[in-house]
Amino acid sequence: MSVEGYDKHAFEPFAVTVDLAVFTIREDRLQVLLIERGEEPYRGRWALPGGFVLPRESTDDAARRELAEETGLDGSPDRFHLEQLRTYGDPDRDPRMRVVSVAYAALLSDLPEPRGGGDAVHARWFPHGDAPPLAFDHDAILSDAYERVCSKLEYTTLATVFCPERFTLGELQQIYEIVWGTGLDRPNFRRKVLATPGFVEPVEGPPRRTAGRGKPGALYRAGSAAALQPALLRPTASLSRGVRSIADGSRRVTLGVQC
Repeated sequence: MSVEGYDKHAFEPFAVTVDLAVFTIREDRLQVLLIERGEEPYRGRWALPGGFVLPRESTDDAARRELAEETGLDGSPDRFHLEQLRTYGDPDRDPRMRVVSVAYAALLSDLPEPRGGGDAVHARWFPHGDAPPLAFDHDAILSDAYERVCSKLEYTTLATVFCPERFTLGELQQIYEIVWGTGLDRPNFRRKVLATPGFVEPVEGPPRRTAGRGKPGALYRAGSAAALQPALLRPTASLSRGVRSIADGSRRVTLGVQC
């Protein structure tokens, strides 16, 4: 198709950036990767890692490059699966100029301590929910990204990558509770997991005791499935009329149940 006569200056130019919401589980808490900005605007404020897309660069390549430059984490495709979240294009989201950002989200295991670099003075993990107010519109991006990773646990077997090679259903349940930020009914959770084809497979070995009450649990390993059919849905406020109690250390928590 010919583009002869097209005026590329007919529209006001704008920049494209990438922002990354990277989550992991550390010290039994869901944590998010943040960087302290070393340049204006918002110098000294915490933000999601990211930066400008170069002229001959795809957004995927820019996301991996910025992750490596600002945090020191290896952003190569075989190490990091980054999922495109959505595009953020409010005209006033950046005080410098019109900037459209393509955001990415990831929930990954076995991530090391990050280190600052590039435009980032520092990089560190913050427990989700304890992060400071973020620069730009990154609070909104982080909120959307959290919903995305919660949904990933509903429809995929991603939670198993955070478990040991051999794990109990109690250990798997703990991953869901950490990410979702709520307790789950043990019998219902066990029934759902075992009824989902390919989710887990039993293995030989002595039962192992996990945190909480009850007898030691049988051991399992991750199954062959990548997607969960049916989905393992989160408890919702709309189901609060059906309640359950779960043991959580010395506390007892009452929560809505979804089966």
